[in-house]
Amino acid sequence: MPISLLSPSAARRMFALVGGLAVSFLVGCGDDPKQRVALLEQENQELRGRNSQLESQLSEANAQRALLEQERANLESQTNSPSTSGLTGFEGIEGVDSTNLVGGGVKLDVAGDILFDSGRVTLRAEAKRTLDSIANVLKTQYAGRMMRIEGHTDSDPIKKSSWKTNERLGAERALAVEEYLVSKGVPNDSMFIASFGPSQPKGSKKDSRRVEILIGS
Repeated sequence: MPISLLSPSAARRMFALVGGLAVSFLVGCGDDPKQRVALLEQENQELRGRNSQLESQLSEANAQRALLEQERANLESQTNSPSTSGLTGFEGIEGVDSTNLVGGGVKLDVAGDILFDSGRVTLRAEAKRTLDSIANVLKTQYAGRMMRIEGHTDSDPIKKSSWKTNERLGAERALAVEEYLVSKGVPNDSMFIASFGPSQPKGSKKDSRRVEILIGS
């Protein structure tokens, strides 16, 4: 084993062994007090020098170990973080379009027709499968990030449903998504909701009906 990898306890055992050998040697050196003192002083100086060398090597080994531990932590962080290749982790989830934002955030566009029936705020079965997949990615790749869940609707006036305005419908839909994600283990205090109603339409009414999840950097 290289000396640089000795632990403090191993180093102490080596000192004890060297000291024991030195005492055994001195016992056979005769009865001349001056000679014994001189030999003891010489041995003491040699041991001090060896001790200083071992402490230096041990300090270097500890520094190298700390560096390796930091590199391992960095690798683990990269493994658990979204890929730097442009992927978000949400690829392949039905009804979800994801976009990397400037600054490190991510935007999810979840199709409203997958989430809810017309004028409803109760999640469909397909919605739960989609949100299950989203929750898994949020917990594994985006833990600790803040999220804003936005409800968006088309511009058709409310006629048949009990909602007074599209803004209220959007808010209830955003809340339904938030509550379901919480039930799947996403921390409640990491999310808040907003409703834009029909104020941010897309190219068609179908595309305008959506829930967007904005994940902070």
